[in-house]
Amino acid sequence: MLDLSIRPASECRFDVVSLGEVMLRLDPGEGRVRTARSFQAWEGGGEYNVARGLRRAFGLRAAIVTALVDNEVGRLLEDFILAGGLDTSFIRWVPFDGTGRTVRNGLNFTERGFGVRGAVGVSDRGNTAASQLGPRDVDWDQLFGQQGVRWLHTGGIFAALSESTSATVMAAVASAKRHGTVVSYDLNYRPSLWQAIGGQAKAQEVNREIARHIDVMIGNEEDFTASLGFKVDGVDERLSTLDVDTFAAMIQNVASAYPNFKVIATTLRTVHSASSNDWGAIAWSAGSGVVHATHRERLEILDRVGGGDSFASGLIYGLLQGEPLQTAVEYGAAHGALAMTTPGDTTMASKADVLKLASGGNARVER
Repeated sequence: MLDLSIRPASECRFDVVSLGEVMLRLDPGEGRVRTARSFQAWEGGGEYNVARGLRRAFGLRAAIVTALVDNEVGRLLEDFILAGGLDTSFIRWVPFDGTGRTVRNGLNFTERGFGVRGAVGVSDRGNTAASQLGPRDVDWDQLFGQQGVRWLHTGGIFAALSESTSATVMAAVASAKRHGTVVSYDLNYRPSLWQAIGGQAKAQEVNREIARHIDVMIGNEEDFTASLGFKVDGVDERLSTLDVDTFAAMIQNVASAYPNFKVIATTLRTVHSASSNDWGAIAWSAGSGVVHATHRERLEILDRVGGGDSFASGLIYGLLQGEPLQTAVEYGAAHGALAMTTPGDTTMASKADVLKLASGGNARVER
C-alpha cells in the first residue's frame, strides 16, 4: 500500500492543478530552425504538459496556474490551453506594454532531431509574464482550501525562471500541504535556466528547500545529481548508459535523506540516436520498494520532447486511481513512449492506448 492520502474527488473542484509557464512552441518539422521558412505552432511547458495529459488522455479535471501577456500571442496560447481542456480561471493576464520591453510571452523553437542529429531547443523566454509571477499573485488558500484540489504538480523549470517563481512554488506547495493536497515535483534540471542566476549551486539550494514539502518526486538520473546533489555511480560521462541496480540504490539514499517522499520515480533512457532510444522507468515507495516498468529497447522516436512529462501524467493517473505502484509506473512508461511517437510537446494518446500498451499490447494495425 502507498502512504498517499488523496482527497476524495467529491470534495474537490479539480483533480489536478499545475503551476508553470506555458510557451508557444515553434516547430520546423523535419527541418532545422536555422533554415526554416515556416513553423508549426504548438503550446508546451514542463509543468503544463502534465496537467494537459491528465485531462486529454485520462479525462481528469485539470487547471493551469500561470501568467500570460494580454496580446494576440497570449490569446493564441489561451486557445491552445482551452483546446487541451484545462480550466483557465487561474491565468493571470498582464497588460501588454506595446513592445515586450518589460513583459512578454515565451517562445520555444524546437527541432525534433533525427538519427545522429539530436533534438535542439532554443527558448526565448526572458522577462516573460510567468517569470514575474509572485507568491501573492494567487490566492492559494482559496484554490486549495475553498475550491479543493486533489493533486498539485509543479517543477524545477518554473522554479528556475526567477527569484519570484521559486518563492511562488514555495507558497503554492506550502498551501497545498495545509489543505491536504498531494504535491508532485519534477526536478527537470536545465543548465541554461540556472546559469545566469547562480548555476548548479543555486539549483541545489532552491530544490533542496522545495523538496522538503514534496510527496512524489520525479526526475531522471541527471536531475537527482544536478538538482539535489546525489551522485549516481555507474553512469558514463554522457549519461547514455546506466547500471539500473546502482541507480536503484541511489533512490534508497534519496528516500533516506527526504523521509517526506512517499514516491520517487525516474525515467531511464539510453540514447542510441535521436530516433532510437532505450526507454524505461523505475519507482520507489516504502511499501513497494523499487519497481521496474517494462523496458523498451530501441524505441523508435518521432519527437522526444514531452516524453518525461507524459511519464509523469501516466504515473500520477495511476496513483490517483489507487493503483499499485507497479501499475502506476507501467502507465507512466507506456504514456511517455506513446507521446514520443507524435509531434509536439503534448500527448495525442488516449487512455485506451496507454492501458493497451501498459498491459503488453503491440503496434499491429487496428481496423
